[in-house]
Amino acid sequence: MNENWALFKRNLFEFWKAFRRNKLGLLGGFLVLTAILAATFAPLLTPYAPTEVIRDVNGRGLTFAPPSVHAPLGTDDAGRDIWSQLIYGARVSLAVGFLAGFIAMFIGSLFGILAGYFGGRIDNLLMRVTDVLLVIPDLPLMLVLVATLRQMDLHVSPLVVLVFVIGLLYWTSTARLIRSQVLTIKERQYVARSRAIGAGHVHIIRKHILPQIMPLIVANTVLIISTAILIESGLAFLGLGDPTQPSWGAMLNFAFDRSAVTNGAWWFYLPPGFAIVWVTLGCVLLGNVLEDMLNPRLTAHHLESNQNMIAIQKREGE
Repeated sequence: MNENWALFKRNLFEFWKAFRRNKLGLLGGFLVLTAILAATFAPLLTPYAPTEVIRDVNGRGLTFAPPSVHAPLGTDDAGRDIWSQLIYGARVSLAVGFLAGFIAMFIGSLFGILAGYFGGRIDNLLMRVTDVLLVIPDLPLMLVLVATLRQMDLHVSPLVVLVFVIGLLYWTSTARLIRSQVLTIKERQYVARSRAIGAGHVHIIRKHILPQIMPLIVANTVLIISTAILIESGLAFLGLGDPTQPSWGAMLNFAFDRSAVTNGAWWFYLPPGFAIVWVTLGCVLLGNVLEDMLNPRLTAHHLESNQNMIAIQKREGE
């Protein structure tokens, strides 16, 4: 146990040494971390509740009030503080994105491992299911599923419906990526030795396959989270979110429904749009850097490219 913990700490330290040299990775981590911290400490960062109406001295709501000392990002058409809605909306958008991303990661990893490890009929069946979902347009299918589930009156929150719909439809790329990696790992000598001494499938997958692909799963999950946040914002903007919960997509929906553009209330629609770009850009930068560092194929390709470049430079120097 102590040896495993020491190995884990050493690997984590080496990873951090390599990661902190990558400026794009640090920028992506900063963007994602600030959004998570803002959502976590929302009550400390906001002077009002997201549904609280800011009133003037006469008791009337300050509708479409521009940014001021009392309302840093102004107010909406009902006199509610935009900054408070933005910070509390981070909780909803991030929660939907992370939960849907983890569901997609779990399903995609499970399909990829089973298809790549067992092959044969299991591989054909799982990959045909994956191909079917890949060729179906995502947005129309999600619109149909969300609208159908909401019509069924299942007595669940629309946000729960969004989480499961996004998670159940965005695992296909993960499944194909994991499958291709498992196909190469299962042919290695240490896997063949374990199989030869009578190790079972569960033992081989748990001890040899999963540890090798886990870094790739982590990197791909970060990218899926960015996609899930974008999809949630798009569906909420179309009116399929929960109108009682302040998410970034719902804020955009309210802004355009209540003529914020024609009224010149830029503070109503620009902040949630900027927040969506902030988080998704951070996830994309962080995910790409993690995949570049942790994907064995990319690492080998970069090492080979660097060796070729060194060889060329040596020949030119001679």
